[in-house]
Amino acid sequence: MPESRVTSAHETGSDLHLELSPAGPRRAAVATALREAVRTGRLAPGTRLPPYRSLAVDLGVARNTVADVYAELVAEGWLTARQGSGTRVAERVAAKAQRVPKKAPGNESGAVHNLRQGQPDSTSFPRAAWVAAVRRAVSAAPHDAFGPGDPQGRPELRRALAEYLARARGVCASPEQIVVCAGFAHGLRLLFGGGVLSGPLAVEPYGLPFHRTILADAKVRTIPMGLDEKGARTDRLATQPGTSSRHGARAVLLTAAHQFPTGGPLHAARRAAAVDWARTRGGVVLEDDYDGEFRYDREPVGAVQGLDPDHVVYLGSASKSLSPAIRLGWLVLPPHLVDGVLAAKGMREAWTGVTDQLALAEFIESGQYDKHIRRMRRRYRARRNLLVAALAEHAPHIAVTGVAAGLHAVLRLPAGTEASTVKAATWMGVALDGLAEFRHPDAPEPHQDGLVVGYATPPEHRYRLALDALCRALPPLPDT
Repeated sequence: MPESRVTSAHETGSDLHLELSPAGPRRAAVATALREAVRTGRLAPGTRLPPYRSLAVDLGVARNTVADVYAELVAEGWLTARQGSGTRVAERVAAKAQRVPKKAPGNESGAVHNLRQGQPDSTSFPRAAWVAAVRRAVSAAPHDAFGPGDPQGRPELRRALAEYLARARGVCASPEQIVVCAGFAHGLRLLFGGGVLSGPLAVEPYGLPFHRTILADAKVRTIPMGLDEKGARTDRLATQPGTSSRHGARAVLLTAAHQFPTGGPLHAARRAAAVDWARTRGGVVLEDDYDGEFRYDREPVGAVQGLDPDHVVYLGSASKSLSPAIRLGWLVLPPHLVDGVLAAKGMREAWTGVTDQLALAEFIESGQYDKHIRRMRRRYRARRNLLVAALAEHAPHIAVTGVAAGLHAVLRLPAGTEASTVKAATWMGVALDGLAEFRHPDAPEPHQDGLVVGYATPPEHRYRLALDALCRALPPLPDT
């Protein structure tokens, strides 16, 4: 078995892991291990190696042995050595066969233009303000913040969220009703996978397939409702098959502020119908407020949770407002569900880091979160306007809907053209999704062809090019 040694690099603070063969001379073993680390790409070009004295101590070999190996590999071209720069892996040495071409960030398809929904503009993340919030929050945090994590979440963040959600979203909650999680999907897993709630679950006819998969893995049957211009048909919950029988649904999942992905808020009467149904059934409404802060041409639509905090679970996250890389979400729970969710999470926090929780609390309380939301609202409105203008000029026969709020729009297509249009967009280098990708397989109404276009994702300097390519992929005006 090869012997693994890890240096502590006493003089530089850098570590270097080498696997030395136990057989043969030490000099040959060190040289072979270094060549292999460079050849495979584990030591990338430009990597600085520890001084030979440090490496010799940690490997348990003579200093001259490592010095001679460094000199040998410099002569062979594997390494370079300069006064004041130390010994480094040569820039021209690379394991090209081991490398995988990089794709654009957040663009798994490798397309030139990413118009997929669900992602904010990553180039607009408020780096300087976030770094400042981290510094202030960590400096002011009590010592116990850096102990074992509380599964309910840091009290600083829960207090900040309770104040913000009440002010900005009309949510009625105390910090004790809030449980911090790692996002909406994690919240679903806690509620259903953790046994807090059980199925069947009434859902909207369109939604993220990923969420349906989570529910299916938890053995939860989903029952799609109807949908019209007023939103999900919650007015039919009391009579819809599968939702009114003795063994029917005891919960309903809604994107009330901005139906995903078709757009539009849930009508006030439909909101009231959902709450009344939950009260009558002894059930619960799950409210996914995924992009409620972003509205453009209408008055803000508050959360359904404010109508009945005892029968509504409010779920939110920082994925759209800040970044999906900040794995932070929150559940605002009826008091009787809090203990069950905490039991599902376990004794210690296993998902969300304390530093990010403290930073987000500081970001909210300092006013930077509101400032960032307002800035991004202006930016996304401008992008939305460019999309609408491009369609009006180049494809006036294509209706665009769901544009009063959110980070995406739906382009309505002629019947039978969705699949071919998605294919044409791919040929144009545009990554997007057809509306059918989000349709529940048991949805009651016939499918209407369309595209779901995310206008938040592309970087600013490429957005107009993306719109040009999109318009070229759209079906032409039918002959009249």
